Amino acid sequence: MKTGPTVFVVDDDNAVRRFLEGLIASVGLRVMSCASAQEFFDAYETGMEGCILLDVRMPGTSGLEMQRMLKEKAIDLPVIIITGHGDVQIAVHAMKAGAVDFIEKPFNNELLLDRVQRTVEENLRMSTNRLSRSRILSRVELLTPRERQVLDLVVSGNTNKGVARKLRISERTVEIHRARLMDKMQANSLAELVKMAILLDGY
Repeated sequence: MKTGPTVFVVDDDNAVRRFLEGLIASVGLRVMSCASAQEFFDAYETGMEGCILLDVRMPGTSGLEMQRMLKEKAIDLPVIIITGHGDVQIAVHAMKAGAVDFIEKPFNNELLLDRVQRTVEENLRMSTNRLSRSRILSRVELLTPRERQVLDLVVSGNTNKGVARKLRISERTVEIHRARLMDKMQANSLAELVKMAILLDGY
């Protein structure tokens, strides 16, 4: 069930899981704890947002192995590694494998919560951008080649007259193309059109 972002706590230590569940829930975040990598993969639903607090040392599938499996399964939830004292080298390996941060035991509760909240917020922001980008790209695909040319020139700051000169068409034709592309892009203003172009970064 997708009811907002979820912080997955993946740790084989029951006491650690219980502690982290209470701590994270205290700031209003949804928590799901898993004793193993397999429990996580059984619980995860495609499209879920949030982050993973992952113990680097677990029997069976280790934290590093689980990271590899996340990539194979195209699960892009950000991972914060939980390490014991002296596991910094392993944490560095985890960071190189894509983890966004690592926390050492014993936890500094305030620091842990701050990192978890920032990571979840960043994940939500990226998910929103991906969704927005996908929607805008689908609109761009509706444009004719000429409308795309007009779009590129308009968002680059060209006036209708400037577009007409560069494309060697009449200003009236530019106005027609511009009206059609604004309609297809569902843009109510030039500013909105420019924002879309920035989000697409040249698509």
